Amino acid sequence: MPRYEYACRACGTTFELTRPMAESGAPAPCPDGHGDTVKLLSRVAVGGVAESPAPSGGCCGGGCCGGG
Repeated sequence: MPRYEYACRACGTTFELTRPMAESGAPAPCPDGHGDTVKLLSRVAVGGVAESPAPSGGCCGGGCCGGG
Protein backbone atom coordinates (compact mmCIF):
# COMPACT_ATOMS: atom_id res chain seq x y z
CA MET A 1 0.00 0.00 0.00
CA PRO A 2 1.30 3.49 -0.76
CA ARG A 3 2.40 5.94 1.92
CA TYR A 4 1.12 9.52 1.85
CA GLU A 5 2.58 12.54 3.63
CA TYR A 6 0.36 15.10 5.32
CA ALA A 7 0.94 18.37 7.16
CA CYS A 8 -1.12 19.89 9.96
CA ARG A 9 -1.98 23.54 9.39
CA ALA A 10 -2.62 24.11 13.09
CA CYS A 11 0.71 22.91 14.56
CA GLY A 12 2.97 22.36 11.51
CA THR A 13 3.52 18.65 12.21
CA THR A 14 4.16 16.46 9.16
CA PHE A 15 3.21 12.79 9.27
CA GLU A 16 2.78 9.80 6.98
CA LEU A 17 -0.09 7.36 6.60
CA THR A 18 -0.19 4.06 4.77
CA ARG A 19 -3.57 3.76 3.12
CA PRO A 20 -5.20 2.57 -0.10
CA MET A 21 -5.01 4.90 -3.09
CA ALA A 22 -8.80 5.27 -3.00
CA GLU A 23 -8.47 6.88 0.45
CA SER A 24 -5.55 9.21 -0.31
CA GLY A 25 -7.80 12.28 -0.36
CA ALA A 26 -9.80 11.32 2.74
CA PRO A 27 -9.37 13.47 5.87
CA ALA A 28 -6.24 12.59 7.84
CA PRO A 29 -6.30 13.84 11.43
CA CYS A 30 -3.02 15.07 12.89
CA PRO A 31 -1.40 12.78 15.50
CA ASP A 32 -1.86 15.68 17.96
CA GLY A 33 -5.62 15.66 17.32
CA HIS A 34 -6.00 18.60 14.93
CA GLY A 35 -8.30 18.16 11.95
CA ASP A 36 -7.00 20.87 9.59
CA THR A 37 -4.49 18.88 7.51
CA VAL A 38 -3.39 18.90 3.90
CA LYS A 39 -1.85 16.15 1.75
CA LEU A 40 1.67 17.00 0.58
CA LEU A 41 3.26 16.19 -2.75
CA SER A 42 5.94 13.62 -2.02
CA ARG A 43 9.25 13.19 -3.74
CA VAL A 44 9.86 9.79 -5.25
CA ALA A 45 13.11 8.10 -4.27
CA VAL A 46 14.42 5.62 -6.78
CA GLY A 47 17.43 3.52 -5.87
CA GLY A 48 19.68 1.29 -7.85
CA VAL A 49 22.64 1.51 -10.15
CA ALA A 50 22.41 1.85 -13.90
CA GLU A 51 24.76 -0.31 -15.94
CA SER A 52 26.89 1.38 -18.55
CA PRO A 53 26.11 0.43 -22.16
CA ALA A 54 28.31 -2.14 -23.88
CA PRO A 55 30.94 -0.76 -26.29
CA SER A 56 29.51 -0.45 -29.78
CA GLY A 57 32.55 -1.42 -31.87
CA GLY A 58 32.39 1.53 -34.28
CA CYS A 59 29.98 3.87 -35.95
CA CYS A 60 27.78 1.10 -37.30
CA GLY A 61 28.24 -1.37 -34.46
CA GLY A 62 30.25 -3.90 -36.43
CA GLY A 63 33.43 -2.08 -37.32
CA CYS A 64 32.61 -1.81 -41.05
CA CYS A 65 33.28 1.93 -41.17
CA GLY A 66 36.95 1.67 -40.22
CA GLY A 67 38.66 2.18 -43.62
CA GLY A 68 42.04 0.67 -44.08
